[in-house]
Amino acid sequence: MALKKTFSKDKKKCTVTFTVSKEAAGDAKTINIAGDFNSWSSTETPLKQAKDGSFSVKLTLDADREYQFRYLIDGHKWENDWNADKYIPAPYSNAENSVVITAK
Repeated sequence: MALKKTFSKDKKKCTVTFTVSKEAAGDAKTINIAGDFNSWSSTETPLKQAKDGSFSVKLTLDADREYQFRYLIDGHKWENDWNADKYIPAPYSNAENSVVITAK
């Protein structure tokens, strides 16, 4: 898993590419990302599968913020990003949420 960030020239926006590697995806048929940026929708933001078996999606987010998120694999298995900027306890479960920080 990986997070790649690029910033707009005015540094007000950050485009984040969220990637789940083939190894992490395993035999997954679908992966969605849910987080602060999409009101924790488990269906609104699907990742697209590449020919190499990895999944990814690009999102443009406001800069200088922290966003919590998790991946939903095949509609039933929640997974954190192994390379998140940090992790914080989830308010509604005994799990942690991944965090991406959009600051330069």
